[in-house]
Amino acid sequence: MYLLAGISCRGTSSQHGLNEYKEELYIHKKGLISRQSILMKEQINELIKETEIYVIHAIKGYEYQEEYVKSLFAEYNLNFTFVYDGDPSLTNRGILKNYFSEEFIDSASVGGMSCTLNHMFAYRKLIESNSRYALVFENDPCFLPNFTKNLNRVYSEIEQLPRGFIISIENTTLTFPSFFQMRKNKVFYRADSGRMAGAYVIDRKVAEKAIEDLQLNKCSDIIDWWHNRLISRNVLDMYWAHPPLVEQGSHNGKMSGSLSAKEKSISRRLRWLARKYYRLYILRIINERRVIEK
Repeated sequence: MYLLAGISCRGTSSQHGLNEYKEELYIHKKGLISRQSILMKEQINELIKETEIYVIHAIKGYEYQEEYVKSLFAEYNLNFTFVYDGDPSLTNRGILKNYFSEEFIDSASVGGMSCTLNHMFAYRKLIESNSRYALVFENDPCFLPNFTKNLNRVYSEIEQLPRGFIISIENTTLTFPSFFQMRKNKVFYRADSGRMAGAYVIDRKVAEKAIEDLQLNKCSDIIDWWHNRLISRNVLDMYWAHPPLVEQGSHNGKMSGSLSAKEKSISRRLRWLARKYYRLYILRIINERRVIEK
């Protein structure tokens, strides 16, 4: 027996935006679960099967996340590769200097630098493969309702984008296209910054350009800020997929992640849901204007 525990939102001009991204929670004897977990899933797009899927990970200390990712991706028939080549146990200062500035090496946290380096190694893996695209996740993804349907929508439109793109498919920063920028059946919204680096799609050209750029401009930021610097220097174009497909469990209160100092808890989960409701249904009417208008 499942009981609907979400809030039904109704509107007129913004109805499309509300309907396409509604997370319903159900009360079960074991607690709150997403509607996604009790619905049948669609078949995955064939193009997605040809995409490299990388999960940024660490060698030790995240055994729970490792088993969680294996189970989640198996459920969705997604073949993936853990990327942990940038683990501190496998690197030294000489290797780090190929990617980072001296100042960053001396000041950055070990975890933040390792995570960023793993993203870079994922780009190298894509370049070395025969694939055109890569899906990159950190090791705490929570798939939102209609994940497969919305991922298929992303891939149905992806070849229409100019080469050299990164597509944010997460909502970790809880930023979305404003209601005034929404267009019916539109999937991608070009933006002036990313939404962190917990889940995104890149094409081969971005991987090549990002690694090439490191030859002249060593990275001096953690991964999501590095992306923003690449955007500001026109090395890559950022797009937000809407509706988002993924939340990071270390941010929404469901788990701890590689860089999260906070443990999962019910209180964090409830605060996240309240904040998401406000930013998704109210703030977007007031001042959410980070999408680049064409």
